Amino acid sequence: MKSWHLIMFALAAVASACAATAESLPRFEEGTARPSLLVDGEPFVMLGAQPNNSSNYPAVLDEVWPAVERIEANTLLMPVAWEQVEPTERRFDFSFVDTLLDQARARDIRLVLLWYGTWKNTGPSYVPAWVKRDTARFQRMRKPDGSAHVVLSPHGEATMLADARAFAALMRHLAQVDPQHTVVMMQVENESGSWGLDRDRSPEAEALFAGPIPQELADGLGIARRSWSGAFGPRAAQFFNSWYVARYVDAVAAAGQAQKNLPMYVNAALGNAFTDEGGDVGPSGGPNWNALPIWRIAAPHISAFAPDIYSRDPKAVETYLDRYAASGPLMVPEIGNTAEYARLIWPAMGRGAVMFSPFGIDDTGYSNYPLGAKELDEDTLEAFAAPYRLFGQMSREWARIARDKPLWGTAKGENGADQTRMMGRWQLTAQYGRWAFGEDDWTWIARDPHPLADVPTGGIVVAQLADDVFLVGGQNVKLRMALAQPGAGQQGAIIEAQEGRFVDGKWVMHRRWNGDQIDYGFNFGTEPVWLRIEMGVLE
Repeated sequence: MKSWHLIMFALAAVASACAATAESLPRFEEGTARPSLLVDGEPFVMLGAQPNNSSNYPAVLDEVWPAVERIEANTLLMPVAWEQVEPTERRFDFSFVDTLLDQARARDIRLVLLWYGTWKNTGPSYVPAWVKRDTARFQRMRKPDGSAHVVLSPHGEATMLADARAFAALMRHLAQVDPQHTVVMMQVENESGSWGLDRDRSPEAEALFAGPIPQELADGLGIARRSWSGAFGPRAAQFFNSWYVARYVDAVAAAGQAQKNLPMYVNAALGNAFTDEGGDVGPSGGPNWNALPIWRIAAPHISAFAPDIYSRDPKAVETYLDRYAASGPLMVPEIGNTAEYARLIWPAMGRGAVMFSPFGIDDTGYSNYPLGAKELDEDTLEAFAAPYRLFGQMSREWARIARDKPLWGTAKGENGADQTRMMGRWQLTAQYGRWAFGEDDWTWIARDPHPLADVPTGGIVVAQLADDVFLVGGQNVKLRMALAQPGAGQQGAIIEAQEGRFVDGKWVMHRRWNGDQIDYGFNFGTEPVWLRIEMGVLE
């Protein structure tokens, strides 16, 4: 794509202008254990909320902020649509962005803007009408019979240039009106790729598919430069589409970063969490986990690849989290907004996530059930607010810990079984649906079944601060700690357990847990708290 090189040339021309402010801009930075997001020069974790798609208008914001504030989010993920900012070609309107900035600043809430351009849920519904109507200039993908598919083609140079121009105009406007960086990050497009067609069958695309894979891709993967089918077999069409979608998206991102160099990410509609052998990979061409090696090479201006999670299976969710955490900064920009999804913040934070955000957080009354809640009632909002309160107590400190320390996080699974993890010489076990007092094998006293035994709630996050010192946060969970391999006559012992939090880097104790509070494990109730636990060995 020739124009991609033109954009790269333009980037070099403005690099010196961006250098002076680069240190103050939000950016990702590698830590000892994993990347962190720096905002105002300090690690930051985005406790996010994303409203429904059509809440991106000034008249609707009064129905957005109350729900965002109710769950105690510190970041709002808000769509900004191409059709919204460029209703007439080359005439831009950023009035909504300006209103949003003013209202976010008044509430001390950061923003992530979601650019709905060529792709939104793979479709072109958010492109301007002048793009939709001109199908000759802005070409659609073509089916094998030559008929048009609804999705705009990633080989459409005119579309890419127009999208990149609009996105660059938005970023140029932010550079002028947002010197304090209320906007900390940009999402480029939304769930890109195509459903129902694995790749474009236009003459241009057919010629490219018949040729060898790009040399840059071959070099990046360390493979011989062969045909697409020869290199990738049954994944050839998907990876072909992934390469060209990613190049297109990267060109749009590069054009925007030339104006203001904010970190940028893409989000993925997901396929099967465990295997791609059956072809269940989400939309072809999108940043599904099996295509991330292609995307990382094709889109160097994209800092993170983020899963949109609507699976209710915790095992699948943890698999998605592992796959995307292995590819760079972990972010969850969309997750279902039913109460049962709230517990999945624990495994996300236990993998160092820099963003967690339920979708559909507003008071407009719209519901995307069965993906999300039938309604956002008080119990549903509180399910997200409770862990947000915990992390919000010390969001900067947690972000710093997550950057550098070993972590573990897990949530109650479908069967409520115990979950274990080794951290150094200690075995940690998370248990669910237990009363705080007593043991499972007690038969000498009657007791009722635990009311949460069959409820999908509960989870824990653990950071290992030192060999025998742990920071633990949790909700509706019991934690037990024991020596993993005790020597003769050895047993683990609790030296102390302090409830409290970090303030300005120093631990401040609220109270000490002892006696009943530790005799039967560390029991976290409905309101999450932080514990600093020091263990030792009796011999």
